[in-house]
Amino acid sequence: MKRRDFIQLSSLGFGAMMTPGLMMMGNTVSAEQLLQPGLANAAKKVLADIALNAAKSKGATYTDVRIGRYLQQFLFTREKNVQNISNAESFGVGIRVIADGTWGFSATSDVTPDGIKACAETAVAIAKANAKLQIEPVILAPVKGFGEVSWATPITKNAFEIPVKDKIDLLLKVNNSAMDNGAAFVTSNLFMVNEQKYFASTDGSYIDQDIHRIWPTFTVTAIDKAEGKFRTRQSLSAPMGMGYEYLDGLASEKMAGPAGLISYRNSYDMVEDAIAASKHANEKLTAKSVAPGKYDLVLDPDHLGLTIHESVGHPLELDRVLGYEANYAGTSFATLDKWKTKDFKYGSDLVNIVADKVQPFSLGLTGYDDEGVKCKEWDLIKNGVLVNYQAIRDQAKIIDESESHGCCYADNWNSVQFQRMPNVSLRPGKDKLSVQDMIKGVEKGIYIVGRGSYSIDQQRYNFQFGGQLFYEIKNGEIVGMLEDVAYQSNTQEFWNSCAQICDQDDYRLFGTFFDGKGQPSQVSAVSHGSSTTRFNGVNVINTGRRI
Repeated sequence: MKRRDFIQLSSLGFGAMMTPGLMMMGNTVSAEQLLQPGLANAAKKVLADIALNAAKSKGATYTDVRIGRYLQQFLFTREKNVQNISNAESFGVGIRVIADGTWGFSATSDVTPDGIKACAETAVAIAKANAKLQIEPVILAPVKGFGEVSWATPITKNAFEIPVKDKIDLLLKVNNSAMDNGAAFVTSNLFMVNEQKYFASTDGSYIDQDIHRIWPTFTVTAIDKAEGKFRTRQSLSAPMGMGYEYLDGLASEKMAGPAGLISYRNSYDMVEDAIAASKHANEKLTAKSVAPGKYDLVLDPDHLGLTIHESVGHPLELDRVLGYEANYAGTSFATLDKWKTKDFKYGSDLVNIVADKVQPFSLGLTGYDDEGVKCKEWDLIKNGVLVNYQAIRDQAKIIDESESHGCCYADNWNSVQFQRMPNVSLRPGKDKLSVQDMIKGVEKGIYIVGRGSYSIDQQRYNFQFGGQLFYEIKNGEIVGMLEDVAYQSNTQEFWNSCAQICDQDDYRLFGTFFDGKGQPSQVSAVSHGSSTTRFNGVNVINTGRRI
């Protein structure tokens, strides 16, 4: 999966577009099998020790073991029909070692003493073979052992325990509600993931984690038969690190916004959003086409999250900065020389962007990363200045860090862990400011909601972004809907045009289940938080889209 596929996979109606089972990892099982208990921790510890001892006996100076059970349930519907229900389970062990100063990795689904011993020995043999080509030895930032510890996503309703019928009934209710309110077509989908991960290492850690994620999404389509054209509106949900409580409406309040829009934070009313989406899609059929020019942009968090992902999250991945991703996804304009000056203005003084894997309800939320490092928060951009990157244990020394940032991840037991984007978020403004108050200060602008198509160059510098909904602002008021909107800028120019950020009361999460990276390719889930933000004098083009 390539990064340019991010928006396609995060916004389109999967049920109508994708081959059944695409992106499912593991063996097909029943819904009931997903609820069966996995291997007990005591048994995992015994198996992990077999791997640690076997690797050491063959010459490994460091070893980590990941015993993983990965569960997925994906539901797909269209109009009045169920298109697919996919349940998958993947179970096995991945063993990573350092021998002769070089990494080696091996994985097996034979989770027995003999199978794990053989796997560990293979990992060491691979490391020693690789060492013949190694120029400098691997140096790991130190990590203290945590002993036996456990961590779990703080859910109140396990989504896998909710009967499939209840979840399908919800999706079909979404579809019916959309069609009753003017949609010609609708697809709705529900994605649920549970990662049961056990990590052990020669540093002395035995870490058990139970991680849950959920994503409800849909696409509605309205048609103007007389004009022969159609318009769509996708859901305004954010995938979350939560259980099924995300959909029961009890987790948090919903917020009324400009133009009658409703925003959701830590809970989501899928039916209500589908009804609104149907009305919006029909309204888009007759919306005025935008006049190109310079506008002040008021960007909703569900839109700005994608811009953060592409223009901040990816260019500040240290492996990408160093050129490790050049063959697959490009490099970065945010090179080490810019960081070393300690004064590179990535954005205006208002821009404070942090990385973390500890933000409540986020997709990246976890206690420890896949190197056994305790997760934390750290600054990437402070008062507009580039101050740091995203780094793991064997990268920390490159940027003069004494410890890993705790952002190493593998998408399955049979994948080697490597540096992945943590949650990357824009801090809210310090002064009290609502979205309505922000709009009152705009003379000529556009309010943009929802993720849309985008394009960005291989250094994450020059870009173009669209959206779902566009509203014209004149003299401090929203005067109507627009269509054919996209804005163009470069990363530094754009973030330096940041003029206002709403306060904490407006702060919300955006996210993706399917961010791709690496060869062989892996996917990861990541969130981006922000409040509604204003950017002044941004170039807007007319995309000239006509059906």
